[in-house]
Amino acid sequence: MTLKPLGDRVLVKPAPKEEKTSTGLYISSGAQEKPQRGEVIAVGAGKVSDKGERIVPDVKVGDQVYYGKFGGNEVKVDGEDYLLLRADDIYAVIEG
Repeated sequence: MTLKPLGDRVLVKPAPKEEKTSTGLYISSGAQEKPQRGEVIAVGAGKVSDKGERIVPDVKVGDQVYYGKFGGNEVKVDGEDYLLLRADDIYAVIEG
């Protein structure tokens, strides 16, 4: 199945949850924080301004991004978990 976001929505594949601390201790599943980083999988065409001009999102497929902790909606496509966000819920693109 292919999922094409509409408007200013962006489909992101969240990074895996951290299972260990930096010192090597395992974190219980209940204490693991929801990821705030992921890879852009698909991008909508953008929203339309009051003047009728399309505003294209600042991200593209393949970008690694940071997004809001409580933003978006979780969706499952072909058994994989994704997050469907508004472009405004993405705070930064990770470069380098």
